[in-house]
Amino acid sequence: MTMPNFLIVGAQKAGTTTLAQHLSRHPQIYISSVKEPGFFDFEGREPDFRGPNDQALYQHMVTDLKTYQSLFTKVAQERAIGEATTWYLYSPEAPKRIAHYIPTVKIVAILRHPVDRAYSAFLHATRDRRETVSDFTQALDLETDRIAQNWEYLWRYQQMGFYATQLRRYFQHFDKSQIKIYLYEDLSQAPEALLSDLCDFLDVDSALMPKLSKRLNASGIPKNRLLHSLLSSPNPLRKMLKPLIPSQELREQIRLRLKNRNLSKPRLSAETRAELTQRYRADILQLEALIDRDLSHWLRQ
Repeated sequence: MTMPNFLIVGAQKAGTTTLAQHLSRHPQIYISSVKEPGFFDFEGREPDFRGPNDQALYQHMVTDLKTYQSLFTKVAQERAIGEATTWYLYSPEAPKRIAHYIPTVKIVAILRHPVDRAYSAFLHATRDRRETVSDFTQALDLETDRIAQNWEYLWRYQQMGFYATQLRRYFQHFDKSQIKIYLYEDLSQAPEALLSDLCDFLDVDSALMPKLSKRLNASGIPKNRLLHSLLSSPNPLRKMLKPLIPSQELREQIRLRLKNRNLSKPRLSAETRAELTQRYRADILQLEALIDRDLSHWLRQ
């Protein structure tokens, strides 16, 4: 049975959804149509998260090998076969399970400034009306209790940003040549260069990569809740518009443009940013050495 030969492991809220969606359009790349199957984290057990709407979001988790392999039965002539589960990076179990089942796999990760990543996750939960408090600092204060109560990974705003700690587990199980680490800035500032480099890493032809699409999973607070709901969920109005705009790709571009324009992004206070950056300082310095990238700009407050 077919298994993936590359995995996008995270980080959450760092552009992984956009990257996976774009890679899926490359003719030599196959991406599982099931988003975030989570097999290497949840093998042999069902998720038992207890936060707001957690269970509904984790109903599609794949927990057995046979079902996981079935995600790739439609692979034809594609050379690179992969899936993206954004919390594999955070999961203590995932690296050793991945190494057990697919030891020659290629690992891809995108890392975002941990403070920006944490705040984006908070805005994401707020956007979806899951977050129970309106103040980010209050949510950070609640994080320890939420983890103890087994709320899902999204709520771990601060903890998911300690990348050096998380990446060490992968370097312990895989050769450095199997791991490719990018920064969020690489994707946002030079996406074509990133994609060309990633194609080389995955051993596919970069010339076949389609034009980069708009970022899919933006975070923010909806200015108009009704409009956000109409653009986010299937509904009769969207169905009625299909004959007017026959192209599915064009409809999706319009939907994403309207959805993202409807999002406002409150600024994080300088005080909170400085405090969080200081908490991450030691991990960022360790990460610099681990991935051999200058991260001094992450330490500026």
